[in-house]
Amino acid sequence: MSSQFIQFPQIDPVIFSLGPLAVRWYGLMYLLGFIAALFIANRAADRSQGLWTRDQVSDLLFYGFLGVVLGGRVGYVFFYQFDFFLSDPFYLFKIWEGGMSFHGGLLGVITAIFLFAKKTNKQFLAVGDFVAPLIPIGLGLGRIGNFLNAELWGRETDVPWAVIFPNDPLGLPRHPSQLYEFALEGVVLFAILFWMMRKPRALGLASGTFLIGYGTFRIIVEFFREPDAHLGFIFSYISMGQILSLPMVIAGIAIILIGANLQSKAKINAG
Repeated sequence: MSSQFIQFPQIDPVIFSLGPLAVRWYGLMYLLGFIAALFIANRAADRSQGLWTRDQVSDLLFYGFLGVVLGGRVGYVFFYQFDFFLSDPFYLFKIWEGGMSFHGGLLGVITAIFLFAKKTNKQFLAVGDFVAPLIPIGLGLGRIGNFLNAELWGRETDVPWAVIFPNDPLGLPRHPSQLYEFALEGVVLFAILFWMMRKPRALGLASGTFLIGYGTFRIIVEFFREPDAHLGFIFSYISMGQILSLPMVIAGIAIILIGANLQSKAKINAG
């Protein structure tokens, strides 16, 4: 039966090593995502007619990087491994054991945006709108890294493109849910936000659209993705990823409404 499905090859997660330094596929994907985000952000700053500078872009991305790493780790521990944390609080700092959460990373980035906006006297939503189109690049490439590492695979299926991953102890044909996430959270969401970025839009529209888009796409893909083994389904067929994504959709709608209200008041005051 397995011959009719795609047999995923055994790929070493380490591309090459130079002494103690090991270059991994996952790290390479995020490095490429950072470089692409820097390029696009600098281009946007150059077109901003003085609203943004390249130095501000560099500072913002540094803040964002810290937010992703710190928030991603804290979110993973508190959302997915809280029992480990209670038994061993130092588990929070054992980054070498792996474990990052997108939703935690997002909270870290939001905190970074708030601090950057306060430091530069920019509007919080305006900074969020500038950052939003940059995030799907790293997300999409990160999912490619998950696929190459044969991790975070999907649920059992008999679709023709089902994949049998070499490190799956059950050897089941599964949805390549990493690629579904790459397509939706990476390619489609980036295309939508990049289009928004081309012309001035309502305040908060890009930020809100990102939250709505990612939350919706993640909820959809979770129906094809195998839930974390130690958590399983939280109730019925609902996973932790879906529970954490629903508030994103609600927050996205709220941000769009708040932004529109702020812009409307600004026009009235200006008039």
